[in-house]
Formats: sequence, C-alpha cells, structure tokens
Amino acid sequence: MVIQRWQSFLLFIAAAVMACFTFFPIGQITTTDYTLNLKALGFFQAGDPTNGMEPIVIHTWYFFMLSITTIVLLLLDIFLYSNLRLQMRVCMVCLLFIVADACVGGLLGFCRIEDGQIWWNTTILCPFIAIFTTIFAYNRMKADYTLLKSADRLR
Repeated sequence: MVIQRWQSFLLFIAAAVMACFTFFPIGQITTTDYTLNLKALGFFQAGDPTNGMEPIVIHTWYFFMLSITTIVLLLLDIFLYSNLRLQMRVCMVCLLFIVADACVGGLLGFCRIEDGQIWWNTTILCPFIAIFTTIFAYNRMKADYTLLKSADRLR
C-alpha cells in the first residue's frame, strides 16, 4: 500500500514552482523612459536609464513575504503526515495563499502600467501549476484518509 508518497511529491513540486515564482522575474513593464522588471521583491529597472534619470527601485515586501510564507507552508505540509487531518487543513490554507499570491502578482503588474506595456514571462504560470498540484495532493490526502478510516472500521 502506497500512502503519503504522492502528496509529498506533489507538495514539493508546488513549493519548487512557487520558489520559481518568487525568485525569478514575473514580467517586464516597458515605457518610453524606462523598463521595469517585476519580481516578488519589487520593481527593478532593467539596464541604464535612457534619459539620465535615477534608477527606479520599488520594493514590494508584502508580496515577497506572502510568497515566502506560501513556500514555507507547502514545505511544512509535507512533514505533517502523522496528523492527516491537520495536513489537509494546512493544504487548504496553502491553496488560499497560492491564489492570493497569484492575485497580488497580477494586480501589481496591471496597477503599475502608466503609459507602457506589460510583457508577462512564463513564470506567471507557476501559481496555476502550484494550484493544480496542491489540489491533487489534497485529493490524495483525502483518499488516504478514507482508506485509513475504512481500515480502522475493520478492527
């Protein structure tokens, strides 16, 4: 009987994908004066300013902390296998954090556009992959929970 292996693997993949979302550029905003790279840590100017202005750096610590919290919760959820009900609850909280992380990233990208264009990197797909794998991990936990409950009834 294989128990707890698949959800651990799926939760690890979700954590790795969210780490990519946190530490790699999510998008790039291009205007006539500058180009900004959007990361979870903030907006950073790409290259040298074209008109001699100071480099632009806008920190988004709340977005970074939300992303790091999501990764830590996903990794912590892997090791909660001894209490399956708690693991399922933490998995649902992780799912909410991933959705919030994706929404904040999207809003930051769209709210910063003044007169320019935004180009999304493929990194923007990472939260959707993490949602997919987290839902599958939750389904595996639920299946293990029903399997354990049916085995307890037999005794």
